Amino acid sequence: MRILFLTQVLPYPLDAGPKTRAYYVLRFLAESHEVTLVSFVRSTDTPQAVAHLQQYCAAVHTVPIVRSAARNAGYLAESLVTNQPFIIARDRSTAMRMALTKLVETAGGFDAVHGDQLWMAPYLQHVSTLSFHLHGTHPTRVLDQHNACYMIFRRLAEGESNPLKRQLVRLEAHKLARYEARVCADFERVVWVTREDYAAVAAAAGQGAPVVNSGVIPICIDTAAQPPLPRNPNGRRVTFLGGLHYPPNAQGVLWFAEHVFPKVLAQAPDAVLTVIGKQPPAELAQLNIPAANLDILGYVDDPRLYLADTGAFIVPLLAGGGMRVKILDAWCWGIPIVSTTVGAEGIAAAPGQDILLADRPDEFAAHVVNLLQTPLLRDTIGKGGRCSAEQKYDWQHIYRSWDSVYGQA
Repeated sequence: MRILFLTQVLPYPLDAGPKTRAYYVLRFLAESHEVTLVSFVRSTDTPQAVAHLQQYCAAVHTVPIVRSAARNAGYLAESLVTNQPFIIARDRSTAMRMALTKLVETAGGFDAVHGDQLWMAPYLQHVSTLSFHLHGTHPTRVLDQHNACYMIFRRLAEGESNPLKRQLVRLEAHKLARYEARVCADFERVVWVTREDYAAVAAAAGQGAPVVNSGVIPICIDTAAQPPLPRNPNGRRVTFLGGLHYPPNAQGVLWFAEHVFPKVLAQAPDAVLTVIGKQPPAELAQLNIPAANLDILGYVDDPRLYLADTGAFIVPLLAGGGMRVKILDAWCWGIPIVSTTVGAEGIAAAPGQDILLADRPDEFAAHVVNLLQTPLLRDTIGKGGRCSAEQKYDWQHIYRSWDSVYGQA
């Protein structure tokens, strides 16, 4: 088959969950199909990353994504007076539509168009309509739903203290729920990362058109490429790893730093909260945490030095959807994890065997302290996680399920 693969983020390097998902799906499909990738790119994306993807694709086309505070304000104003969710309006791009139009005109018809995440749904529809006008056929539209997007905003609203922001986020969640249900009922194939996300969008559809479910296929990784890290047996770092431009990550880190970490320090005064990820919130450095106990590192190309010194890997999310790839990565590295229930949602985890779960600050702190002070517990949870990653989340085994999705197409 000829597949047109559309992504909102360039799926390499693998420094974010959405990239990991898209990358291994693309690689799997490219083993049996001719895949053309069209992706938005940011200023931080490199020619080397594009060249890496070209080895798997028939062609790679990129379109710069334009973001600014002024543009965001305009899209927010538009969203407030229409039914269009802000995050969908924000990614409306004339340049992307023109690039896709030129490609469909010159490259001929595609058998399927694959949209990675809800953001690319409008472009799936554009390609389908254009293909029919030019070639007389509709390519099968396949949407890969990483999250129930509206649930992310609903949960963010629950944790927002500013009344105006809370109302705006609730409104976005309401608009997204309607939009997401409509889109996921319209396309021929919709693949879900978790059963929870499918159930949430199906519930949002209510008595409307039924939401399509072409299967649940989890995010997967390459376990062979990520062997367990040799770790310092006395590591004192309590480490968070993830992009802090993503609101649920920023919210979760601030909750942990303000409400949990002081309880950790009371019992483990040499613990060091280590925050790795771009755009850390400014409020983090303003909290009353001693400088010796806080490392805010920003984006780190290779975090293994810090991970080797980590006694507890934390996933303190209070909002979010889909799966947290940071859990799969930490499992691969053999690092013990403490997570909230929301943080581990959608992952086939076994609490007490491959992860520790807590939602209250005192319970979360107790788990972190136990890991820092109990080598046997660290080893047990770390080894259990590695085993779970190998058995349940290796892409070369699990992604065979994509054959049935495209076999139907």
